Amino acid sequence: MQFECLSDHFIIQMYESIREQAFADTVSGIPLLGEPAKERAEDLHQEIERRGLFCVPIEWPDNGQSGRVPVARDSPGLKA
Repeated sequence: MQFECLSDHFIIQMYESIREQAFADTVSGIPLLGEPAKERAEDLHQEIERRGLFCVPIEWPDNGQSGRVPVARDSPGLKA
């Protein structure tokens, strides 16, 4: 994918959009993003680095687990 004509801001926005979708997959436990999204995110990350910009790499959900976010035992929403 060619990114030369896109602004730094737009590249970061696209990458962050994929991050939000990966987080939603993790929270829901239903993986909707596949390899094409991971490949696009990797291409975007490489472009971000090439431009000398900074972003935190995406943490992809582990397909072997439920994808549920753990809740602390002292959470206000947890009853004993």
